[in-house]
Amino acid sequence: MCIIFFKFDPRPVSKNAYRLILAANRDEFYHRPSKLADFWGDNNDILSGLDMEEGKAGGTWLGISTRGKLGALTNYLQPRQEPYARGRGTYGLSNALLETPWKKLCFGKQLFMEVVEQSEALPKDTLITHLLDVLNNEEAQLPDPAIEDQGREYVQPILSKYAAVCVRCATYGTRTNTIILVDADGHVTFTERSLLNKDTSHWETNTYEFTLQS
Repeated sequence: MCIIFFKFDPRPVSKNAYRLILAANRDEFYHRPSKLADFWGDNNDILSGLDMEEGKAGGTWLGISTRGKLGALTNYLQPRQEPYARGRGTYGLSNALLETPWKKLCFGKQLFMEVVEQSEALPKDTLITHLLDVLNNEEAQLPDPAIEDQGREYVQPILSKYAAVCVRCATYGTRTNTIILVDADGHVTFTERSLLNKDTSHWETNTYEFTLQS
C-alpha cells in the first residue's frame, strides 16, 4: 500500500524553485529483506534501495539515475492502464491509477501541496523535515468506499490502518520514507529514512547528493 506525491516542473522560472519535489512511502512486510539506498549498476549511475527477497532479489521500488531517469512503483490490484501521459503539475499515486481520489491520497496530497507552496522560501533541510512529516501522518481517512471496493476481503480486517498515508500494522507497514529534490540547476538531494526493524523507534536516515549529467 505504498504512496507517492510529486510536483514536476522541468523548467522552473525561479532559481529557488525545484524541477522535482517527490515524497514517497514504501509499505512492506517488516521481515522482507532489502538493502538501503546506494549507488549501483555498471557505472554506479543508479541510486536506489534493493529488494533482497529470494527469487526477486535486485529489484527496486524507487530509484533515480545520474542522468535524471526516475522509476517508482506501487502495488496495483486492478488490471487497467493509464492511457495518458502527464506533464508538469502536482500528482499523487497510491495503489490505483494516478490521481485516483482515495481519501488518504487526497488528504496526503493536500498536506504535500501546503509544503510545496512554501518550498522556495524554506531552507532545504526544513523542507525535507516538513515532507517527512507528511509521509508519517497516521490519521485514517475513513470511511472510503473506493479503498474498500479495491481491497475487499484482503484489506477489510486492517482497513483503518491501510487508510492512512503512513501505514502501521503489527507485521506490515511503512518501512521507508524517500524525499527527492531536484533544484533548478539539476542538483539532486536524495534522502531516505528507513525502519531498521519492526520497532518504529529505530530508523536510519541517509542523504545522497549529486548533479545530473547532461
